[in-house]
Amino acid sequence: MADHNPNIVWNSDGFSHEERSAATGLNGATIWFTGLSGSGKSTVAAACERLLIASGKPAYLLDGDNLRYGLNKDLGFSAEDRHENVRRVSEVARLFSDAGFISLVPLISPYNKDREMAREVHELAGIPFFEVFLNATVDVCEKRDPKGLYAKARAGELKGFTGIDDPYEKPDSPDLVISPEDGAPFAVATKVITLLEN
Repeated sequence: MADHNPNIVWNSDGFSHEERSAATGLNGATIWFTGLSGSGKSTVAAACERLLIASGKPAYLLDGDNLRYGLNKDLGFSAEDRHENVRRVSEVARLFSDAGFISLVPLISPYNKDREMAREVHELAGIPFFEVFLNATVDVCEKRDPKGLYAKARAGELKGFTGIDDPYEKPDSPDLVISPEDGAPFAVATKVITLLEN
């Protein structure tokens, strides 16, 4: 709650996270997928969403690209805008998870300090947060290049592209590391979902 306007007061009249969970039987959490563009974040997160919903658990995919069509359409890709992108998505994921949903967030989120902020937002609210690192190298992601972005970056048509001319800071201690050798998306998603059982 730091850095807030002193004229704004937090309304604590509603249900606490614990009260809501007890009343609804829903235990929300956030799974944050980080990695380079093309590492498989969105694909694995979407597979998780399908498996969770099929098993009767409410889940929602907060895809980074999709959010840039609306909530974050005013943001670019500078370090400052990337920070604000993560901040906004962190808060939205926290709200969804507080309501009992499992929030699935595939976001490059290249900086450690921003991912730590996302974790802290959840921990302060008593909501489980899991960081999943899709550990695919630039070479692997560039060969996949599903959006053609690496080709544009190499051609100089795209500046500040993570992994090419902008840094990606690998997580120091993610809750789970996924490598390209770990199998197809649904097999990987099954492994990711086990985080919720611990």
